[in-house]
Amino acid sequence: MTEKNSILVTGVGGNVGQGIIRNLRAIDPGLRVIGTNTEFFSAGNHLCDEFYQVPYAVAENYIEVINEIIATEKVVLILPATDYEVYHLSANRARLSAQVVCSDSEASSIYLDKYSSYLHHKAHGIPFAESVLPSAYDGKFRECIAKPREGRGSRGLHFNPAEPHTFSDDEYVIQELHRGIEVTTAFYVTQSGKLHGLITLERELDNGATTRCRVNPDYDEAIRGILEKIIAVTPIRGSINLQSIITPAGEIQPFEVNCRISGTNSIRSQFGFEDVRYALQEYLYREPLSEPVVKAGSAVRILMDVIYPAETVTDNLRNNQAEHYIF
Repeated sequence: MTEKNSILVTGVGGNVGQGIIRNLRAIDPGLRVIGTNTEFFSAGNHLCDEFYQVPYAVAENYIEVINEIIATEKVVLILPATDYEVYHLSANRARLSAQVVCSDSEASSIYLDKYSSYLHHKAHGIPFAESVLPSAYDGKFRECIAKPREGRGSRGLHFNPAEPHTFSDDEYVIQELHRGIEVTTAFYVTQSGKLHGLITLERELDNGATTRCRVNPDYDEAIRGILEKIIAVTPIRGSINLQSIITPAGEIQPFEVNCRISGTNSIRSQFGFEDVRYALQEYLYREPLSEPVVKAGSAVRILMDVIYPAETVTDNLRNNQAEHYIF
């Protein structure tokens, strides 16, 4: 019997990791999926063939633990689903015994920090919402938003705070707040640095996650120009996500870049943009990438339950072998 390829997906407690796994199952049912998360009992356990609880990516022993999992499960490919793991896995590629599908540590470091993102774009003449550190804010924006500099998706936001300058420079950035249509653009960059298509979704969010969206190609050509500029000056690879506001005047205002596969990966694969497939084709199967054929459509996310009959939270609930059903 041919041994199955083992793929490690991190952050399976969140919608990004769970979407990646659902895509992996649809692409190749023969894959063996290993999941990790910082908490043992998560919504993603039932999707995994095996699961491991791991420390936070900033922990001193994180890479050591990941390497132990790689050795035990014979992992050949890692698909990180959180921003901090992208950075730390990328920065420690030389220590890992499996491939990681993500950008260089230089790029992931730039886009892990929203203020660094702004400075990088400004230095290269690439559009980005104007940003300042709180201590330097002088009331220059008609409306503003205080955002955590690192991670957290769309959580921890403060709209038009009364005293923006009182936020910590180490933890927050003050951005000009633009009103309009919020869009998220996923794009894939090959190992040779070529743009391999994009898809733009107009969306609504709840607690930082997309709840409703529709394919909106109206601004793709203008966004493509922005992406080409980013790729030309930044060592980004794999699936990336650009978030923007389309102002009433039709101006595109990017305000965040996520250097990883983003949370709508399960939705966009149904509309012809299969970035998880492209990653497998390029890094695992070593075959030509399928061409994106983006089609119209809308999606809404729903809440469902994973039920474990007669089970309490024990080690038995670590993978898809535990008795369960979806309701």
